[in-house]
Amino acid sequence: MRNSKRRITTAALAVATLGAVMLAGCSAPTPTSPASGGESAGGEAPPAAGQVVFQIGYENNPGEPIDLALNKWKELVDQQGDGSLTIELYPSSQLGSKSDLVDQMIAGDSVGTLSDGAFYADLGVPDFGIVFGPYLFDTWDDAWKLVESDWFTQQSDKLYAKGIKIISANWVYGERHTLTRKPVKQVSDLAGMKIRVPDNTIQVTGFKVLGATPTPMALGEVYTALQQGMIDGLENPLPVLYNGKFQEVAKYLILDGHVKNATTWICGKTFWESLTPEQQELLVKTGNEAGVYNNQLQEESLQETIELFKAEGVEVFEPDATVMAGFKEAAQAFYSDPEVTKEWTPGLYEAVKAAMGK
Repeated sequence: MRNSKRRITTAALAVATLGAVMLAGCSAPTPTSPASGGESAGGEAPPAAGQVVFQIGYENNPGEPIDLALNKWKELVDQQGDGSLTIELYPSSQLGSKSDLVDQMIAGDSVGTLSDGAFYADLGVPDFGIVFGPYLFDTWDDAWKLVESDWFTQQSDKLYAKGIKIISANWVYGERHTLTRKPVKQVSDLAGMKIRVPDNTIQVTGFKVLGATPTPMALGEVYTALQQGMIDGLENPLPVLYNGKFQEVAKYLILDGHVKNATTWICGKTFWESLTPEQQELLVKTGNEAGVYNNQLQEESLQETIELFKAEGVEVFEPDATVMAGFKEAAQAFYSDPEVTKEWTPGLYEAVKAAMGK
């Protein structure tokens, strides 16, 4: 059994405790349409006539920066809206997997989640996958320039045609680093190592070009797989790695920052078009405001989280410029890999670089 560990911040612990109390004695909720007339998710009284309840499900645990920022989003909607639209939050995959939620969105349910370009590529917008390419962005400013570009708008429109609406796109999910059971101090050390990645072509190929053996697996299965030696490591932003307690069974962390993961919040096209223009504007405005708050939390938590890893016996390796050059050189093969590029628009890499002003 895993030992209990304190959360990243005192505020995070408070949220986590509250979440545990709220969940005690109730089963995982099932999303319901706001107009269904039955009980809403979580066993609460049904919403008043004409009121819209937007249910956001996500994998992150209570207390992580993403969760705290979502609570801010909910608060902002309550403060700035007229009461006709509210947000309900369901952390820790209470509403199902990302794929489950996307299916529900496309079916018209009033649910939302976070997702990224790699997932959108698998949904039929292949060019979007490049945003998850290894070492595409040198800085976060590069990421925000791309988000604000005509190229990003065009890809978002293509996604909307597939039934998915991007509400907010200015959220930092985090730089993705690698936690392993044996040391990695240069890219060649990854050779043959089984590294857990999400189940999509982009992230699988992203680690394959670095020499690893990418192993798609649900995040909830990773702790046991590490413990039993079925895999050698995983990658994710630091708060996700720490709050998943993976440091109990993997003691080596390399701050390789292979992806600057800017994330987006989405809902279904049918749900979006059911909202009034005022409700749509409210969700976008407050979602972006909460994104700024999230990004501040992410920045503030980084060094604290590194110190927490060290306190629990994790060896943290910060690569120098020479080591990072080795990672970036290996990563270039991603942008010409036929499995990745076969459905890309010709010249995509150059077009994206140009959209960032490179």
